Amino acid sequence: MFQDNYKNRVLVVFLVVILLFVLVICKIFFIQVIQYDKLNDLANDLWSRNLPITADRGKITDRNGVVLADNITTTSLVVVPNQIENKEEVARAISDILGVSYDDIYKHLNKKTSIERIHPEGRQLSYEVADKINALNYDGVYLLKESKRYYPYKTLLSHVLGYVGIDNQGLSGIESYYDEYLTGEDGMIKYYSDGKGKRIDKASSYTSPQEGLTINLTIDINIQEAIERELDNAVSKYNPEQALIVVANPKTGEILGMSSRPNFDSNNYKLYNTEVINRNLPIFNTYEPGSTFKVITLASAIEEKKVNIFEDDYYDSGSINVEGSRIKCWKAGGHGAQRMLDVVKNSCNPGFVIMGQRLGKVTLMSYIKKFGFGEKTGIDLSGEENGILFKVENMGPVETATTAFGQGVSVTPIQQVMGVSAAINGGSLYTPYIVKSISNPQTYEVLKQYEPVFKRRVISEETSKLVRFALESVVAQGTGRNAYINNYRVGGKTGTAQKVQNGAYMDGNYILSFIGFMPANDPSVVAYVAIDNPKGVVQYGGTVAAPIAKSVLQSCIDILGIEKSKSDITREYELWDIKYFEVPDVTGMDKTTARKTLTEHFSVEYSGNGDTVIYQAPSKGEYIKEGDKVKLMLN
Repeated sequence: MFQDNYKNRVLVVFLVVILLFVLVICKIFFIQVIQYDKLNDLANDLWSRNLPITADRGKITDRNGVVLADNITTTSLVVVPNQIENKEEVARAISDILGVSYDDIYKHLNKKTSIERIHPEGRQLSYEVADKINALNYDGVYLLKESKRYYPYKTLLSHVLGYVGIDNQGLSGIESYYDEYLTGEDGMIKYYSDGKGKRIDKASSYTSPQEGLTINLTIDINIQEAIERELDNAVSKYNPEQALIVVANPKTGEILGMSSRPNFDSNNYKLYNTEVINRNLPIFNTYEPGSTFKVITLASAIEEKKVNIFEDDYYDSGSINVEGSRIKCWKAGGHGAQRMLDVVKNSCNPGFVIMGQRLGKVTLMSYIKKFGFGEKTGIDLSGEENGILFKVENMGPVETATTAFGQGVSVTPIQQVMGVSAAINGGSLYTPYIVKSISNPQTYEVLKQYEPVFKRRVISEETSKLVRFALESVVAQGTGRNAYINNYRVGGKTGTAQKVQNGAYMDGNYILSFIGFMPANDPSVVAYVAIDNPKGVVQYGGTVAAPIAKSVLQSCIDILGIEKSKSDITREYELWDIKYFEVPDVTGMDKTTARKTLTEHFSVEYSGNGDTVIYQAPSKGEYIKEGDKVKLMLN
């Protein structure tokens, strides 16, 4: 009996020991296998420290690889509070070097954290300041590489590029819209410390930061510099309230250049008013477009066969009465008898009222919307506005009439650029875009390529051809004469839009604009210029904006390789214009005949002693100023 009890007790003890052993094994398995990652992370948090190394943002370049947004290396200050023995001494020394409050630094040094970043006082330090801190040689005080955004061209393209905050996050423009691509992966230095936070020597690892992707824009820096130069000249000459220029490829929607005034230096954006740095006027500003909008009415009327610009007649008495409202032409007394082509060349408001009436409000508004007005274009930038159009059901005869010549509706510059592009490129509306591709900064491999986005066909190729002809006539013979470029075919339309304040039109305060394109027969570039309330000048789009557009287009000739071409439209001159004449071909003529042929408009200079002309400069077909010299080489 006793022996049986003893055996039972031994068995029970044995089973208990076995059970405990199994439980221990299970617990060890649970800890070592199932909970290993969690416990390992907790352990690492206790005895490892990670010092962050900021990654460079991806570069932003123009279409040819010129860097527009880069990075410079600065340093930032971080501390490990447990490693600092005399916090008062360290706080006093650092505060003196940084020129900040001792109390603020002392609070940082007493934080109950494993690593404390001195923010913002210790961010993006100059090399001089960093050297002074480094010379202190205090335990627990670390200087780490930090990347700072740098814009080498300062104010150039500032609203498009945008700017970044102190933590290298994009806050506006391309920097914000494409932030996920531009943001790199931060690296770190990992080191180990004992239970008291003291660093264990020779126990560390390094993970290198990864630079963000490169954003390649559709912008051409040469065109952009021309735009910036013309805007600076306009501000200096006219002191306008605002000014802007947009240059694009009408066949694709690529933005080749874009800028406005006032602008800012992206490197020092904090020095500027928030309204200045956050409003990209070409996509943000909405205003009554004025006569540049007549391009849309013209294209719509031709497409619907409501107007034949070569055959339809119109007599302009100087005004037209619409439901008791008198709508005037800009020319007192009117233009008299005209063809509809002359209505376009003379920018005659009553004539365009007739076009709007023939279309009717429903058809007119339908085309305006087809051309992209009343909705965002979809450009890859933040801050774009919709513009404002009349609701068809609220339009009466007067609203239909004023809409036809660009009054009473509100549009953005980028809408005008894309709408006119559709009118002259064969009839296709495209989405404007400003990023050409995204690439790997190390291998230069293109990871994402952006292509033109076709929205819809608005008018026919035949209609577009007639619109181009009419707008080329405007520049050669009408209100756009100041945009004429000799030996090149230029089309365009002027605009003089009265501004609205508190529901009423302002006296003597206009937005003067011009939209031009070239070559007129096959456009490869379109430029829009708008100058808001210039001072000290007669306020007409043809006198202020057209010459600026001409200068921009002239810059585009060499940049884009636009070849000379001769138009069938003969230029008409005003009395005050400098006259240009075509150089005839005199090669092969004898000296006397050549001289008689040329001296009607030009002077002549000879080289050589022969009697027959074997070479001439300028060559035949070029247009030069009256009185200019033609050089003849004799055999």
